Amino acid sequence: MESGSLSVSLHESAAFTDAAVWDALCPDDNPFVSYAFLSTLERTGCIRADYGWQPAHLALKENDVLVGVAPCYVKHNSHGEFVFDHAWAHAYAQHGVDYFPKLLCASPYSPVTGPRLLAKTPMHQGALARALSSMAARLNLSSAHVNFHSAEESPIFGADWFQREDVQYIWRNRSGWQTFDDYLAAMDSKHRKNIRQERRKLHDAGIRFSWIQGGDATEVDCRCMFDLYLGTFAMYGNHPALTLEFFHEIVRALPTQTAFCFASDTRRDVIAGAFYFESSSTLFGRYWGSTQDLPGLHFETCYYQGLEHCLRTGRDTFEPGAGGVHKISRGFLPEVTRSHHWIRDEAFRAAIRDWCAQERAGTPAYMASLMQRSPFRA
Repeated sequence: MESGSLSVSLHESAAFTDAAVWDALCPDDNPFVSYAFLSTLERTGCIRADYGWQPAHLALKENDVLVGVAPCYVKHNSHGEFVFDHAWAHAYAQHGVDYFPKLLCASPYSPVTGPRLLAKTPMHQGALARALSSMAARLNLSSAHVNFHSAEESPIFGADWFQREDVQYIWRNRSGWQTFDDYLAAMDSKHRKNIRQERRKLHDAGIRFSWIQGGDATEVDCRCMFDLYLGTFAMYGNHPALTLEFFHEIVRALPTQTAFCFASDTRRDVIAGAFYFESSSTLFGRYWGSTQDLPGLHFETCYYQGLEHCLRTGRDTFEPGAGGVHKISRGFLPEVTRSHHWIRDEAFRAAIRDWCAQERAGTPAYMASLMQRSPFRA
């Protein structure tokens, strides 16, 4: 597909270009749109047709030079997206119309806000957005979706796209805290006391924590984390998408942007673990698992250890993952996340646009109600 000196093409693998060219288009070091992360998912069997994911990365060239990339997938279900459109699919089915397949621009299995239209200029970003809807129409797909894009990308989408909003709970070092005690001192006495009690119980039980940078991780470390990850999915009856090979390869592909946090008991046996990704400014909590159900073990492994890591390494943001109002009482405050959607059928487009407008209208009140639960002193 060509327009003037610009041309657009789809590719069934990130390997249509190399890491240096792809990553040079990224505006920051967010690991979830890096060549290493996306290509490792593909190579290690995490992105597969029978899982509903078919890579269809959109490449924008100007005079035969790659100037933009959008990580895209033809989706045959809504698994692993975290922007829930089940009601839309149900409405299509009620009218005897296929909602799937659809075109998704996102980082698979990763509800993490970040850039999605990877290009150096707003003009090229706009061309990518227009190409997404054009390509969806050309392939006879029901729709195009861009999930968890950055706030800066919202104005890029045209009037035929519409925005959805949701909420995640994120920690930011707003006051220059240097230590965990500094952080707790900003809270009211009730929340400060509760957190200290949670942490003290584990310490008194002899539970100790250790961090391993991805580049220093052994095969045993990767296997341990993978087994813990499987246990979490089995507990909730969900299908695990990641493979053991993924854990082995991603720590080699991103040695300074991955880390394990393991909890060990008095016998030095690992009883819990969390897998983290990092950028220069942000810690991202991704996967966790445990073999014991100890009070506070999840909070310590997935929240407090991560907070201490941020304070220790100078990172000012910690995104611990999707969901969980309980995160507010531990200092993770609500922030709006965004996605944009294009619907090919005009009748469905009008109905879904109205539905999204009503959904967005409730966001300010919902945010205000959540902020009333903040543990921080006024």
